[in-house]
Amino acid sequence: MLKSAEVYFVPLPPQSSCAEQVEALKALLAKIDPSPIFAPSDMVAVKLHVGELHNDSHVKPALIKEIVAWLKTSEALPFLTETATLYKGERSDAVRHLLHAFRHGFTAEAVGAPFIMADGLLGNTELEVAIPGLIYQSVFIAREAVLADGLVAVSHPTGHIQTGLGACLKNLGMGLASRLGKLRQHSTINPTVKADVCTFCRACLKWCPEDAIIERDGRAFIIEANCTGCGECLAVCKFDAIAYNFETESVELQKRVAEHALGAIANKRNKSLFINVLAEMSKDCDCFATSQPRIMSDVGILLARDPVAIDQATLDLTAASNADQRDLGRKSYPTLDPSVQLAHAELIGLGTREYKLIKVTSKGPLTP
Repeated sequence: MLKSAEVYFVPLPPQSSCAEQVEALKALLAKIDPSPIFAPSDMVAVKLHVGELHNDSHVKPALIKEIVAWLKTSEALPFLTETATLYKGERSDAVRHLLHAFRHGFTAEAVGAPFIMADGLLGNTELEVAIPGLIYQSVFIAREAVLADGLVAVSHPTGHIQTGLGACLKNLGMGLASRLGKLRQHSTINPTVKADVCTFCRACLKWCPEDAIIERDGRAFIIEANCTGCGECLAVCKFDAIAYNFETESVELQKRVAEHALGAIANKRNKSLFINVLAEMSKDCDCFATSQPRIMSDVGILLARDPVAIDQATLDLTAASNADQRDLGRKSYPTLDPSVQLAHAELIGLGTREYKLIKVTSKGPLTP
């Protein structure tokens, strides 16, 4: 790993419009040649977040369109991708997720690339990836993300209720993990059935790979000793009758996220690129089904080959933009330390927190 990573930066006005963000991104991409990274016919996953219902601060399709067009100059074959959420909502399975993405404008006609769910119909299409982690020796990553030749992770940094900061590492670690991978990050115990909600439709019995679910008193019941925490029951239950403990302590969760991020790019370390759009930043992530106000002024757009460096630059630039010197994570959730995920990611070899910031303008040379 290099001692110092290069992070390219183009500034934005404090209350930037979508058009201004597009022009800034175009100026940034114009300075970077994709061909040394992505070869002709490479299938390149563009990992994004389409925003939950009513969310309007996510990275807009107009920016994704520019990234797709830029990738095509190297004759790569880009496709948009995402994974299912654990919680019930507009993105909890492939059908709902894709319909919702199309409503938000992420169509092939609008952006120039198809949308392919990385983890299949129900979030359980996965591959186990070996990593040199300190918590895990292997992690479960969405299959199509692993099989893709290359990756561009487009992240919208926000605060996060559990990790303080949700940026590139979260987009990789949570966003490209399969359902089982997400569960391993979030849950400290195996699932239970909410008996007052269960209709005993038997779907969970049918799909449980360990035969760990039986009938008890006219309801489904999970035999804890047999359960592996795979999440199949959560995936197939249509009545929100499966309960998990998602209260994993922040420090541990951040480390787990970092290790899954390592797994997400393990086989494409030299064929990955990361973009953070520091605009319309909010206290909570784009998974919240509501329109959220800016928590701070817009800063700019970052591009790097190192996922740790780009998130460190995100913290540093957001801190520098505030009179109180609080970064995005600390401003959102003062009691959480978002640097934990960065320190752990650096420790396991995912990247470096040392970087050189290179300012980009529409005219003239790059400026360190």
